Amino acid sequence: MDVAVLFARQDSTYKALPDVDVYDIDRDARTFQGGMPIVAHPPCRAWGRLRAFANPRPDEMNLARLAVALVREFGGVLEHPAGSTLWSAQMLPRPGGARDQYGGWTFAAPQMWWGHKAEKATWFYIVGVGPSDMPPVPLVLGEATHVVQSRKRQDYRPHITKAEREHTPPELAAWLVEVARRCRIEKRIAA
Repeated sequence: MDVAVLFARQDSTYKALPDVDVYDIDRDARTFQGGMPIVAHPPCRAWGRLRAFANPRPDEMNLARLAVALVREFGGVLEHPAGSTLWSAQMLPRPGGARDQYGGWTFAAPQMWWGHKAEKATWFYIVGVGPSDMPPVPLVLGEATHVVQSRKRQDYRPHITKAEREHTPPELAAWLVEVARRCRIEKRIAA
């Protein structure tokens, strides 16, 4: 195993990928011991646009904070919805901004580029690999066939299901694992 995936769904597509160590709800990500770069999908409902309507478990916000700390320590990528309040709470760089003190930067892209039915605007916090060393990013033009939600105006398109909101498209999962595989962290020596 050379990449760990933390906070995956039980029926995650990551489980079909080679050399990936997957932590789902049954295999608690808080037990991850390190030693390899990670792909982190911490719960987002306490951090997203609709957080006022969410009912997260008391520990969910700390799972996202833990994911940030683990990405910073071991390298890898954290995925969350665009505009997640986790960015300001953890002082993560905004998309297009300068790198943080860990060398981390944020890439913004719609999951539609990797085959999601909805656009699903997403931010990726990445530590350990720079933009020029990333795997190729697909570009898909046009509109998605579905929406995460809508106000049912004239431009109404079908909604995706809750499961479709939570699943990572297989092409995106493979891409995120490749991003993590390219991550290298230089150990900092205390002065």
